[in-house]
Amino acid sequence: MSNGTAFSYGRMYFAPLGLAMLAFGCAQIILGVAGRTYTWGLMDLSGEFMLWRGVILFFAGFILLSSLKDFSNIHQQGKMVLANGMVWVIACMEIFAMIAESVPGGEDGGWFNTLDGFLGAYAGPYIPSLWLLPFSLVALHYIRLSRRGSNAVIP
Repeated sequence: MSNGTAFSYGRMYFAPLGLAMLAFGCAQIILGVAGRTYTWGLMDLSGEFMLWRGVILFFAGFILLSSLKDFSNIHQQGKMVLANGMVWVIACMEIFAMIAESVPGGEDGGWFNTLDGFLGAYAGPYIPSLWLLPFSLVALHYIRLSRRGSNAVIP
């Protein structure tokens, strides 16, 4: 498959991802301003940082959608990586928070959590950025494709 074909597939892949980022960002902003929370199955739109996470997701979706104009251009790919990186930062902060909350035993417990409490800390529901994280990692493939298209040596 040539790079041109791969980049046209990339546009088709990242368009719905950008729309999902935009929609989740709008939902979090609206719920954050209204002071409401919403949990649907394993999706959680709540928390004290919902408003700024919503703003970041909204602009990540906006930037990702604006990068699809000429997707084979290195500048547009940079915008694509920036937008996905914004999702990575939010998701990694949430993963770190989950890990940090799972280790201590709580106020009435011991220093360390029990095994059930430790594993229970990783049960859902999850914020939208965690759901978008695996889909945004495809950006790394397109970075590799753009390096392969140039004269750079790929290990």
